[in-house]
Amino acid sequence: MGLTLLAPLAMGLLALSCWAAPLHSKPQAVITFPGELVSNRTDLQLAESYLLRFGYTESEGQTRSRQLSMGKALRRMQKQLGLEETGELDASTLEAMRAPRCGVPDVGRFLTFEGDLKWDHNDLTYRVINHSPDLDASVIDDAFARAFKVWSDVTPLTFTRLQSGEADIMIQFGTEEHGDGYPFDGKDGLLAHAFPPGKGVQGDAHFDDDEFWTLGTGIVVKTSYGNANGAACHFPFTFEGQSYSTCTSEGRSDGLPWCATTPNYDTDKVYGFCPSELLYTYDGNSDGAKCVFPFIFEGKSYDACTTDGRSDGYRWCATTASFDQDKKYGFCPNRDTAVIGGNSQGDPCVFPFTFLGQTYSACTSEGRQDGKLWCATTSNYDTDHKWGFCPDQGYSLFLVAAHEFGHSLGLDHSSVREALMYPMYSYIKDFHLHPDDVSGIQFLYGQGSGPAPTIQVPDIPDQATTQAADTTTTAEPDTATDDDYPLPTEPSPVDPSSDACKVNSFDAITEINGELHFFKGGNYWKSSVSRKGAIQGPFRISATWPALPALIDAAFQDLLTKKLFFFSGRRFWVYTGSSVLGPRGIEKLGIGKEAERISGALQRGRGKVLLFSGEKYWRLDVKVQKVDKGYPRLTDDTFAGVPLNAHDVFLYQGKYHFCQDRFYWRMTPRYQVERVGYVKYDILNCPEQ
Repeated sequence: MGLTLLAPLAMGLLALSCWAAPLHSKPQAVITFPGELVSNRTDLQLAESYLLRFGYTESEGQTRSRQLSMGKALRRMQKQLGLEETGELDASTLEAMRAPRCGVPDVGRFLTFEGDLKWDHNDLTYRVINHSPDLDASVIDDAFARAFKVWSDVTPLTFTRLQSGEADIMIQFGTEEHGDGYPFDGKDGLLAHAFPPGKGVQGDAHFDDDEFWTLGTGIVVKTSYGNANGAACHFPFTFEGQSYSTCTSEGRSDGLPWCATTPNYDTDKVYGFCPSELLYTYDGNSDGAKCVFPFIFEGKSYDACTTDGRSDGYRWCATTASFDQDKKYGFCPNRDTAVIGGNSQGDPCVFPFTFLGQTYSACTSEGRQDGKLWCATTSNYDTDHKWGFCPDQGYSLFLVAAHEFGHSLGLDHSSVREALMYPMYSYIKDFHLHPDDVSGIQFLYGQGSGPAPTIQVPDIPDQATTQAADTTTTAEPDTATDDDYPLPTEPSPVDPSSDACKVNSFDAITEINGELHFFKGGNYWKSSVSRKGAIQGPFRISATWPALPALIDAAFQDLLTKKLFFFSGRRFWVYTGSSVLGPRGIEKLGIGKEAERISGALQRGRGKVLLFSGEKYWRLDVKVQKVDKGYPRLTDDTFAGVPLNAHDVFLYQGKYHFCQDRFYWRMTPRYQVERVGYVKYDILNCPEQ
């Protein structure tokens, strides 16, 4: 049997090798392809939409100066994404706005779903609702399992897959409007999104199936049957002296596509069958049975997979001769030559095909100005106008899933370009979790018991000591270790016989470097969070933090930067190691005169802290040291069931604690009061009298 040997076009990023048709002497024609989404938005309209969608501007309303508002929003976006902060809609900013990315906002959360800080249990479950036709189901399942392992390797979290029922994290593929009110936008652009921990849709992860899902380096063709034990195709491979860069049915009389899984079938004789509806279907209700052609659907006969009867564009077939009678069906797997987008999503290229009177035996960019390769999915484009883009390197399902699962666990986007939680997609061949990601997830859940992951350690620049009041600080690293900003040398206890268990109530309680600190009347005690041990102290506050007053109303440590924030009355101080900034008024943070003092603080994840005063609370962005818009809010609206005049509010072992007199109310991240107890017995572990 003969096979015309085709000269490969040098397109190294394309998994599907494409070949050029003969050169034409006449100028190249440019046409409008049917079904292609063409945006007519101006750059300004693109920017306005982008800034609104990802939280940099609020919904439309009355503004004094549109240009001023746009400039501020652009600077905020440029700072978040690590771009030069020009405040202008320059080329690099437009390029970032057009880059493929996660659909989760960079600032704030999805408007409909508030979500929780973290899960209130460590043994999480997940369920894969459906699969993409781009990859074999086993490859998809493995990518998800590896993505969860990224996070379980550095935390106490475990992830168990459920085959049915409601799981903590429900995973599904969908296109455009897929049921959650946040539609995808077709190929490229928004790749996926996920919601923060909680009930219902919260915690779930959704992936845009208009994307081409791979492992990041081109199409993955996992074989079935044959003698290759499920190995992936090797392209190109040699068969009967000819080179093949796609699956072929050459050598077979049944039309089944196959490939070699080594470079040379002639010498190794190792092969498998490629994905085909003639071999199997996936999902549906037929347990993987193959398509039956022809089949009857709504009285019409079909001899190929179809999207008729569906609004989501998924190709399907009946697995008996009559769907109308038997109602048995499955979804058709994509062949290795299946197109992406266009108006024939998932259909295979048909070679040769005719386009503007010319014959093409492989993908071409003719008719396009953007150079993208495409093919017809029937033998004649000129009459049928059916087409799609040829496969490229695609998006790594593993990397995108690992990012989205970070959101499912409570992480926000990072401004560190090399971090997994940076919002823009980039392929990383040798992936290691960045220290910024590790710090964020361990802030929420603590460290894991397994081996420490291999992480890349960035160079952290030295920082000058700042002691002036009301100064503007420069950008700082997002993460730090205990050695970067050590606490000042700790003095000896002022009175070892003084007993914290005899204190009726404390001025403030907070965790600093893994130890609970109890402040009272110019002194403080401390005890280990991780183990129940002896209480140390008291120590003089002025001996450890000389700039502070004797009365501390509230304190917290930002675990991403190791900075310590102390509040007394309407003033606050920020300690970075032994250097201090302050005192400053809390109005600098955006907190008005309605707050006489700050009574407590709850860390809410990556750089967000809730500050409480009386019946209200504010959410502070620690990095910019400003309260977020939309605050204050009423404490009782979110934290129902706790005392509104709590004098200590703090985070301890992942739970929210509100103290009044000698008692505390413990609330889960799902805002349920689960215990009321004594501070001295349950937290200080004092002996009962």
